Amino acid sequence: METAAKIRRWRLILGAESQERFSTMGDCALLPQEDLMDQALAAIYNRTESGGWGPGASGRGAGKGPSNPQISKWLGDVRSLFDKDLVKVIQGDAMERCGLQQLLFEPELLENVEPNVNLASTILLLKDQIPKRSKESVRAFIRKIVEEINKLLEQDIRRAVTAAVNRRQHSPIPSAAALDYKMTISRNLKNYNPSLGTIVPERFWFFDRTTTTAANKWTVILDVDQSGSMGESVIYSSVMSCILASMQSLRTRVVAFDTQVVDLTEKCGDPVDLLYGFQLGGGTDIDKSVAYCQQFVENPRKTLFFLIADLEEGGNRAALLRRLQELKDSGVTVVVLLALADGGRPYCDAQMAQRVAGLGIPCFACNPQRLPQLLERALRGDDLTAFQKDFQKGKKG
Repeated sequence: METAAKIRRWRLILGAESQERFSTMGDCALLPQEDLMDQALAAIYNRTESGGWGPGASGRGAGKGPSNPQISKWLGDVRSLFDKDLVKVIQGDAMERCGLQQLLFEPELLENVEPNVNLASTILLLKDQIPKRSKESVRAFIRKIVEEINKLLEQDIRRAVTAAVNRRQHSPIPSAAALDYKMTISRNLKNYNPSLGTIVPERFWFFDRTTTTAANKWTVILDVDQSGSMGESVIYSSVMSCILASMQSLRTRVVAFDTQVVDLTEKCGDPVDLLYGFQLGGGTDIDKSVAYCQQFVENPRKTLFFLIADLEEGGNRAALLRRLQELKDSGVTVVVLLALADGGRPYCDAQMAQRVAGLGIPCFACNPQRLPQLLERALRGDDLTAFQKDFQKGKKG
């Protein structure tokens, strides 16, 4: 091994704080791949001044601290940066340093942990390290979180989709799930009762749930990035996918990708099964995945394509932009969600996001509570750039 390579290897082992000492030996600048390795190791092993973990920390010593959001990204990315055997060592160390080892090795502890989406995404990243005796407890913990999200979203998503797909078709047959709230309220405003402080409806309007045929069904395609930084988005995407797949008025397809593409549509019967179908971590080839999804576009004007990704493209960036433009020009409603998660700025390629937005394609991070509204507007054919602006104003306000 040449001297420069040896110096870089020792610099990588000892961390950023050794940079100054090695610089006296000549040029020890890390190569691009080595720099990514250095960032991953820093995120997992280094303690920051605030007591957390991440780059800029002093030393790669042992210890425990709270999980840093960046750890989820790097825990996944180590799969594409290091050999398989070394990945196991790094992820095992991460479990101990994030305080997860005791949690996962003692199932009874996990039963008392408050459901938390961030914790769930970290656990899913480390699922291959979970001991056999804890697997059922971990699965039960994941299911608890999934059920909470489902309660939050299911009813509103069903109403939103029904309102958009059957907005001009009404039926005299009463059905609570098909109630047209907007029409019922607007037509009964004259029946407001001041003493009760509410509207007393004389008549209810219901959407016709029998008019959807195979020919006029909408196709919804969810193309989901399973890189490490997208853990929380993957969880919400899984729940949304299963809700949409259960609706007869839609054809739903779910695709996951890193550098390979996996069709998970058959797992949409159970959001936990779907989640376990994802393999969080690794690189990305978004263009390859979008190309795979294109084959399922039969009627472009009745197709809604969600690309849920941080746009950190490891494949052909120019080809990806051309492909997204082709989909949009053909009549497909294309939406790029940089994240599907609660709060915080998304970890994404800002330059690529700007170029996608320049194509006239809505490109933003969305919190789960706004999903029903987004779905309704997209299926109705509304201007989604206006929705994006309203959403971003709401976040600032």
